[in-house]
Amino acid sequence: MKRRHFLGLAGGTLVAAGATAYSFSDKRNLQRADLPLVGKGAPTLSPDEEQILSLASLAPSGHNTQPWFIQYLTPYHWIIGNDSSKWLPAVDPHQRETMLSIGAFLQNLEYAAQASGYACRWTLLAGTNQNEHVMDVSLIKGSSVTPIDVEKIKSRRTMRGRFLEVPLRADDLAHLLGSESESMRYLPVAGKEAQFINEQTIEANRLQAYRDPAQGELADWVRFSSRDALSHRDGLTTGGMEITGMSGWMVRNFYDKARVLTSDFRERGIANVRAEVASSAGWILISTRDESVAGLLETGRRMQRLFLKVRERNIALHPMTQILEEMSTRRSLRSAIGIEPGVQFILRVGYVASYPPPVSLRRPVSWFVRLPAAV
Repeated sequence: MKRRHFLGLAGGTLVAAGATAYSFSDKRNLQRADLPLVGKGAPTLSPDEEQILSLASLAPSGHNTQPWFIQYLTPYHWIIGNDSSKWLPAVDPHQRETMLSIGAFLQNLEYAAQASGYACRWTLLAGTNQNEHVMDVSLIKGSSVTPIDVEKIKSRRTMRGRFLEVPLRADDLAHLLGSESESMRYLPVAGKEAQFINEQTIEANRLQAYRDPAQGELADWVRFSSRDALSHRDGLTTGGMEITGMSGWMVRNFYDKARVLTSDFRERGIANVRAEVASSAGWILISTRDESVAGLLETGRRMQRLFLKVRERNIALHPMTQILEEMSTRRSLRSAIGIEPGVQFILRVGYVASYPPPVSLRRPVSWFVRLPAAV
């Protein structure tokens, strides 16, 4: 699940801009707070339905593609779908990461439904990662459920900057892994296994940066300007990539897809990855028993449950799964780390001095709900 961090890519570039030109330029990052969580939605949806689906859509996804849709059947009865237009064939040719992302969406949906007093009744529909219809869900009102604080869903964010280079404390580790420790493994920063992940993450990013289909796919999902970001409400914005200040202004006003394919851009991206892996408490690996649709969906749900625990402890997570996306590095992972069954998530983890609000954008509910055709 890769969201490439470009901080510093614009550094060192000087552009003369007069006061008049600057006044008409794209001067600030468009952030999630600039847009309402719930706005004018599909007329068929009740307020509860729209709120639940808005919260579900705050799940993470590779390049922030948001690869889900809702097929509306009847009130509180939907099919969660797999939107092939949001696939990433260059880095996720078998839609493994797509299913993981949809699993995170399912977990958010369940928590959001519980917060509104509903229980979810699930029926798995998909037999492969490419099936359009993934899960049937009915929401049952009045069931006995223990709701989660939805502020945890709203405030979840991926962090890409510098983490503190100290291992996780034992009490924090117990809180994060809890009853799911059989499927999660923490590799502390000083260990040989963490150093192996550091080295292989850099190598996988190098391979991917110079694999033109992967780099071109990345370019397709970068929303360089605020206007572009607003029109799509997905993808990688300067705010989401943590490119701020003059660097952010440069990217929004002077960068385009062609720049992503230059050698300079690729090298700066690799340099940023080196800086990222050099600062952390280590890595958390999440594995599953198999790569069936059910197994991948549950692993995505597990990752989202972990994500919703970290902010309260001032711990950040940064999915860096390029090792799993490149054949040569993925092949070496199992023998080097010795984890059975297979790893599905590789998360850089660490304490942070401060935790800013989330910034990545989301499509309005009306954009991903498909209503029944009129008779």
